Amino acid sequence: MKKVFLLAAFMIVATASQAQGVKFGIKGGANFSNLDGNQDSKSITSFHGGVFVELGLTPSFSVQPEALYSSQGAKVEGSDDINFDYVNIPVMARFYILPSVLSIDAGPQFGFLVNDNIDSIPGDYKTKNFDFAIAGGATVNIAAGFFASARYVVGLTDASEETTFKDTAKNMTAQLSLGYKF
Repeated sequence: MKKVFLLAAFMIVATASQAQGVKFGIKGGANFSNLDGNQDSKSITSFHGGVFVELGLTPSFSVQPEALYSSQGAKVEGSDDINFDYVNIPVMARFYILPSVLSIDAGPQFGFLVNDNIDSIPGDYKTKNFDFAIAGGATVNIAAGFFASARYVVGLTDASEETTFKDTAKNMTAQLSLGYKF
């Protein structure tokens, strides 16, 4: 796990040294997640938080790699809440539609499982260690470095090795975040 954090930190710093208009920041907020493909699941509320660097490439376009700790999962009928804790690395392309104020964000997200609580699920359920997703949303820069964002993350890989669910079990997460850039 230390290797993942060190690699992410190295990539962010190395890339930041080559870009113009570099801003570092922190963010955190609420996750509203569920497992797609499972009719018996309901969404749960959890959290995410981490760091990022925004690399301004032009006045209206930037790239923002992030390193986030994110708790995701679902409430499945007949068991406890299912929680998957990931270190997620989203790499967002940011298009400013109102310069320095409002942006539309989209990009891939790479998730590395660090913890789960699948013991409460009946049967032989094994969680995959990697989750690939696509994310999209919007960010509003409020004032003096503060911002708010909303994002929806659609999992493209099944969260389980051998699912005991009726179909697939892909992570689907809506995120609301507040943060600060400096």
